[in-house]
Amino acid sequence: MKFSDLKLSDPILRSLQDQNYKEPTPIQTDVIPAILNKSDVMAAAQTGTGKTAAFVLPILSILSNPKNNYKGHQLRALIVTPTRELAAQVRESVNTYSKYLSIRSTAVYGGARIHNQQLKLRKGVDVLVATPGRLLDLYNQKSVNFKNIEMFVLDEADQMLDMGFIHDIKKIANLLPERRQNLMFTATFSNSFRSLAREMADKAIEISVTSDGETGENIEHYVHPVDKSRKAELLIELIETKKWDQALVFTRTKHGADRLQKQLDKVSIKSKAIHGNKTQNNRMKALDDFKNNRIKILVATDVAARGIDIKKMSQVINFDVPTVAKDYIHRIGRTGRGGDKGTAISLVSADEFRLLRDIEKLLNQKLERIEIDGFEPEHLIPTKEKPQKKNFHNKAGFRNRKGNRKG
Repeated sequence: MKFSDLKLSDPILRSLQDQNYKEPTPIQTDVIPAILNKSDVMAAAQTGTGKTAAFVLPILSILSNPKNNYKGHQLRALIVTPTRELAAQVRESVNTYSKYLSIRSTAVYGGARIHNQQLKLRKGVDVLVATPGRLLDLYNQKSVNFKNIEMFVLDEADQMLDMGFIHDIKKIANLLPERRQNLMFTATFSNSFRSLAREMADKAIEISVTSDGETGENIEHYVHPVDKSRKAELLIELIETKKWDQALVFTRTKHGADRLQKQLDKVSIKSKAIHGNKTQNNRMKALDDFKNNRIKILVATDVAARGIDIKKMSQVINFDVPTVAKDYIHRIGRTGRGGDKGTAISLVSADEFRLLRDIEKLLNQKLERIEIDGFEPEHLIPTKEKPQKKNFHNKAGFRNRKGNRKG
């Protein structure tokens, strides 16, 4: 199937040609016709599957159709995302695909001057991308009008629920016209997501192109056992010996991200950290530097990394194992996109065994353990619940960097 088979408007097909996009992904093939048919949709798709274009393309096609009563830069499509970075990313997609249309869009989120956002809204926009808190602030200040909204999108809805936005989402939904098209996208069909979807659109078409344990066949997973105190040293060794051009590195905490970034800088590895304590300008500057290869390593927490979309990302590093197994899926979804090969590497200490075990249960596979010469841990990652003191006479199951069995 080609994009031209999906009945998108000609200007949008031209913009797709400019991007050299010829064939839709599975989520796009299923979702675009449903949206063009004005159906409510609840869809599950992982990061990197073309999810954003799956709703942006048909929304723009509907708005640009003269038969759909063009209202001249009045807000008709509202897209709500959990983070600033994702809002900026979605807005960038809207701009890319509306290149040959007279459609205006903007993104509003916290951490940026609200006055500048108010000025853009006063000039009139057709598509608004927003985070929940800033959107409600603007509504309360009478800076945004919802009366003409026809399409309401919740992007990364499961993440919004995890972040505690449920009340804000319901408040926003209650402010919108009752007659509207609801489009809800999630990584997994969790119980909380299904409950919200039923409240908003109980007859929504359900579309899924993934499962909870699906991570992409083109991603290779490795675990490097290492003592916690030597993780930074091992990461530096990997960066230098494997000659990585770039890598996205995840830490569990904001403090950990800052500390790691300073350790990398000390050995002249250009890096930046992004997390919730950074200003919006700093976060966007770090992302821009990373996308344009001005820095080699981007260190991020889970929330801050939401919405990062970087082409040709060869490897994702879990410096800390995520405390929630499904966050592993979100993290590694940044690599192995568009059919490219990707690598997910986890630096795991013995005290993270239970977290690793949860991930392996989710994936329904045991991740290969590979010890790196010179970084053999004092404590092995146990194969049972109780951590084991290292026994140098029993190292079966571990491999060195060359893949040879040791001991």
